[in-house]
Amino acid sequence: MNDFLRNLSPSHQVGLLFVFVFGLLTVISVTAFVMSLKDRREDDLHTQRLREFNSLLSTSWAMSAVFWIGWALGETVATVLFGLVAFFALREFITLSPTRQGDHRSLVLAFFVVLPMQFSLVITRHFDLVTVFIPVYVFLAIPVVSALADDPYRFLERNAKLQWGIMVCVYGISHVPALLLLKFPDYIGKNAFLVFFLVFVVQSCMIVQHLVNKRWARKPSAPHVSQSFNWVGWAIAVVIASLVGGVMAGLTPFKPAQAVAMAFIACVAGSLGHLVMKALKRDRGITNWGSEVRSVTGATGLLDRVDALCFAAPVFFHSVRWYFGL
Repeated sequence: MNDFLRNLSPSHQVGLLFVFVFGLLTVISVTAFVMSLKDRREDDLHTQRLREFNSLLSTSWAMSAVFWIGWALGETVATVLFGLVAFFALREFITLSPTRQGDHRSLVLAFFVVLPMQFSLVITRHFDLVTVFIPVYVFLAIPVVSALADDPYRFLERNAKLQWGIMVCVYGISHVPALLLLKFPDYIGKNAFLVFFLVFVVQSCMIVQHLVNKRWARKPSAPHVSQSFNWVGWAIAVVIASLVGGVMAGLTPFKPAQAVAMAFIACVAGSLGHLVMKALKRDRGITNWGSEVRSVTGATGLLDRVDALCFAAPVFFHSVRWYFGL
């Protein structure tokens, strides 16, 4: 079996990977559907947990579909596709963050200058600029443009919200296609495995955390932010997902110990980032990012599906790039 896989071309290996992923998701989806028919308890807690699991499953389907389309159409098209994902995610974020007339110039800058420039830097492999363009130059430019609009009302709060949205939705997502463009020795044409590794370990961490909390309910560590987050369940999920990353080392340019370390970094960043996004939703008084913008974006709850990845991707990308000197 191993000889058969090694003799396949990189494109055939990646294609076989997606066949396995979609087959696994199909089996899980059918099993979850059958279990929901058998178990019809009406209590609110059970219903909420079932909805959370279905949401995680839907997220896995959506991510897998996006990555498959991106890989099939090539690196440049994949980057553009993720640029569109970032556009709609930022649209959801901004729609639920009150703005004023004086913010219009800053919003135009964010959507039609910053976003395309960030993804253009990714396409052209200017990774040093990808790293600093938004955190340095854009963070200086946004308040300047806002100040020129001559509206000082809640100036700091308004600009902080926009800067935060750009960091999460544009900066974070842009590092996913950037992984496809890293050049590892003896790993040409296989970078889709690296993206799969990142997504799989992060999603595994989120699913394990959900299942652990469902099985052994404990007092939440941040009850005003999340009723399902506690440090014990979080630690168990991170450890298990990191070990899963070590098992997947053969798909990556990492050795097993390196794969465990990189998976650990991604899981910590993604799971805690997901908690941060829950805090933002509580601040806005909403249950999901798409609850009030369905007809506007056409992508209901898109940010809910990628929030953990938005935090994990840049941390994972820069850790990999720094460690391997790419």
